[in-house]
Amino acid sequence: MDGEVLERVYKENLEERIIACLSETRNISLEAAMNIYYYSKLADKIHCGVEGIQYLDYKVLVQILCDTEKELL
Repeated sequence: MDGEVLERVYKENLEERIIACLSETRNISLEAAMNIYYYSKLADKIHCGVEGIQYLDYKVLVQILCDTEKELL
């Protein structure tokens, strides 16, 4: 595998962990957590790799999402 493929797989796994954690911590369905995540600015930042944000721990990213995008919750 080349670096781009590995990065894509890493981001996909990260997104899965973020969604699962968001669902668990907010006590919402996975579908609701997916909607929140994919409509968030955080998802765009992770997708684009802004400032290496995709390398933070998924629990930290969930906390950032909850703190900075309360309107989605």
